[in-house]
Amino acid sequence: MHVEHLLRDETLGLRLLWAEDTLLEREISGVTVTDLEDPVRFVRPGEVVLSGLVWWTPDGGQDKAERFVAGLRGADAAVLLAGEETHGTVPDDLVEACVRHGIPVAAVPAHVMFRAVTDQVYFQQWGELSRHHVLPEIARARLSRLAAQDAGPEALLAAAFAHLGRTAAYVLTATGRTVAATEGARALPAEEAVAALMDGSGTTIPVDAEAATTPYERLHLYLPDPDAAPPRMLHEVAAILGRGQEARTRRRAAARRAVDELGTLLARSGAEATDVAAALRTCGLPNAAGPYRVITADTADRREGLAEGALAEAVAHVAGPGPAAVGRLADGTAFAVVPGDLPAGFGEVWPLVAGCEPSVPLHGGAGSPAAGPEGLAGALAEARYALASARSTAPDASLLTDATAFTGLDTLLTGVPAEVRTAYSRTVLGSLIDTGNTSAAPLLHTLRTFLACDGSWARTAEALHLHVNTVHYRIQRIEHFTGRDLSRLADRLDLWAALLCRS
Repeated sequence: MHVEHLLRDETLGLRLLWAEDTLLEREISGVTVTDLEDPVRFVRPGEVVLSGLVWWTPDGGQDKAERFVAGLRGADAAVLLAGEETHGTVPDDLVEACVRHGIPVAAVPAHVMFRAVTDQVYFQQWGELSRHHVLPEIARARLSRLAAQDAGPEALLAAAFAHLGRTAAYVLTATGRTVAATEGARALPAEEAVAALMDGSGTTIPVDAEAATTPYERLHLYLPDPDAAPPRMLHEVAAILGRGQEARTRRRAAARRAVDELGTLLARSGAEATDVAAALRTCGLPNAAGPYRVITADTADRREGLAEGALAEAVAHVAGPGPAAVGRLADGTAFAVVPGDLPAGFGEVWPLVAGCEPSVPLHGGAGSPAAGPEGLAGALAEARYALASARSTAPDASLLTDATAFTGLDTLLTGVPAEVRTAYSRTVLGSLIDTGNTSAAPLLHTLRTFLACDGSWARTAEALHLHVNTVHYRIQRIEHFTGRDLSRLADRLDLWAALLCRS
């Protein structure tokens, strides 16, 4: 099937926005549905790329369009089909970027489901194959029954591949988490799974679920052996998995309302432990005695559900199918309540999850363990403070900060808002940070060295290559400008904190 055949299909109503004739003659190898701002990891040569353009916003739209289309060019995509439902039309920025990079682009009307496009592509590609290249009738009937019973991906995968013997097949998230695997398939580490999805080894079929609005909810059917099953069968299995994923995504969205109410309760001062325990049970966390950990997360991109999806995926990596509650606080911050303690590998999972949206920093904060319901409000406050620390420490990079790591004044102060730190430093240090004062810089350097040397005159003089009398003079000047007495521990701590606030 060539690009021009797809665009001429009147049942789809696609509207060509730009293409050169030679590009329309290219053969299509498959379809990828994505709303990642940087899709290159999951696009393979010759594929049709379907995007709802959720990632595009008028603010910085030209740069976002450039990155997106450059990624398609780098992955050698055949054509971009851009959905009109999100913005009402395809942005001019995107069309212009496609022209620059030589990527054909067509609009998908709002009423056209993406699945109709993918089904048409794969029907044309594999429709000529004989019947033994599709699911046996008995397997299809069993899968239909399981899907009607709302069976999970593990049961669906087992039923789909039962007639093929010990075929290794996996259902993976974009972060490499194994959602399901056939019996006998070896455990696939997350890092290895992400690499397989990126480099195109084996066979990967996107599981199309329109209710999945973030990259963390989208699944992939993956077979390490590309010859283990015929493509048409895999697309049929992926379609069934997609229907189940849509149902689960909608159920999770409904369940999060109860978790949101728990967050409102924990954020409110004076919440009764009995009320918190009841809210925990409503959220499916029956062990009211604890212990619990609270984690918070947010992203620079305030896209609906993005932070919650990322946090839920990170928790699922370490908590598995066990109970956990993920929701959103009133200010939009995502939060999770997890029974027990966080495994040591939770910090290692964070970069994998953040890698789904590499251009959007993912910040997280974890509170210290709460013994029971009565400690959860405090744990949430700690987690929010740790989140503020992560944003302050690495504003342009993804970072997870644990409140239990606040073991020094320097780390503790990172959670204080930047505006507060600046105001405190300006108030305490006064004219020592006045750029118009020519003596301010050497005095500030002397103060920092003096405090770092624990108030030792001799060691300070040695470190600065000054006579000790000069150090005495400078300290007197510092005391004059700040109104502090550097022989007093309290004043030393105040000045040290002010210096740390400038770092």
